[in-house]
Amino acid sequence: MNISIPYNNSNIDITIPDEHFAGFVEPQNITAQESSEKIIKTALANCSGSLSYSEIIHGPGTLLVIVNDGTRPTPTKYVLDIIADDLAEAGAEFIVATGVHRGPTEDEYKFIFGRHYERFADFVHVHDARKSDDMVYLGRSRQGTDIFINRLGYEADKVLVIGSVEPHYFAGYTGGRKAFFPGIAAFSTIEKNHSHAVSGEAQALKLEGNPVHLDMVDSLKTLGDKKIFSIMTVMDKNHDIYSVTAGNINSSFDDAVDRANEIFTSQIPEKADIVISCAKYPMDVDLYQSQKAIENGKLALKPDGILILVASCRDGVGESAYIELLSSCDTPAAVIEEIRSSYRLGYHKAAKMAEVCTWAKVWAKTELEDSLLESIFINPVSNLQDAVEEALRAKGANAKVLIFPDGAVTVPLIV
Repeated sequence: MNISIPYNNSNIDITIPDEHFAGFVEPQNITAQESSEKIIKTALANCSGSLSYSEIIHGPGTLLVIVNDGTRPTPTKYVLDIIADDLAEAGAEFIVATGVHRGPTEDEYKFIFGRHYERFADFVHVHDARKSDDMVYLGRSRQGTDIFINRLGYEADKVLVIGSVEPHYFAGYTGGRKAFFPGIAAFSTIEKNHSHAVSGEAQALKLEGNPVHLDMVDSLKTLGDKKIFSIMTVMDKNHDIYSVTAGNINSSFDDAVDRANEIFTSQIPEKADIVISCAKYPMDVDLYQSQKAIENGKLALKPDGILILVASCRDGVGESAYIELLSSCDTPAAVIEEIRSSYRLGYHKAAKMAEVCTWAKVWAKTELEDSLLESIFINPVSNLQDAVEEALRAKGANAKVLIFPDGAVTVPLIV
């Protein structure tokens, strides 16, 4: 079996003997039956909740548009193809919801806004979670999170959110409430919210009882009766628009979750000895983001199996606290024990990575330094084909290999 593995903006070709190849675990190969333009327009004309698209555009007051940063494949530019003139007429300002990520590069601005970037560039703000002077305190959630958000989101009379919904390894799903929390929240707010990610209830596809999701929803309530209109997109496996929902931020999110499940869950009959899980561009920006491919891939891996992450990590490791913790401990078990006694933002990442390393081997093909990967219990891979052959030798004549071409967003279901 000759296979092309996504890597950065290109591919790596490998060969797996037919007797070892167990199949692909990937988003469903279904596509929309209508054009993206028609799907978006239909969603805007059939909104959930009492607030209409016309009211958010033409109603009185200032309008802020929240868009995802360059680490998300959200098709913001295609939504703007439909609504850009309306936003210009409304005098809209934009804020890029970075959470704790860095601000966009020039190429990423063009990826987000497409042909509309020059038109709106002077009205685009970038959230910086560490700039305390930019934050406003809104209160405390029932989970004990002090809610600070960017004052642009607080002061705007109306907010329009453009997002995308797919599985998320500890929030259940991306989209909806995540535009505000963590999208434009303060560092301390994000850190407290993400501390709940170490819970066993914080996992992909799970909303009920998920403490991270519940804290986000509760935090959203501190915005009071602010007018918020949501446009949620769901993409197919090729990152084309599959579905769009619009209206109330909670109900449009719930509707999009149902459509996301149609795309991003993949049924498999059994787990495999070897899993190759790819973080597909742009989710491969750094190890912090690419780790989601490990988290989903491990769900299809047998105990003592080998998981091979394929992700360029072109910007390095991202938020570094989890690397510092992992590299400071001698064993994965020691990492988990350390997290039980204290928490910093990023430690949930360390907890998830350490957990899989207690029962499986993790290898990785990246642009990161070998010594860095080794310090966090990951075996560096220079040649992917050689690594596959080595893994097959290690697991024996009956070993089976599963491949996740888009592992950061694909969740396997054992049937």
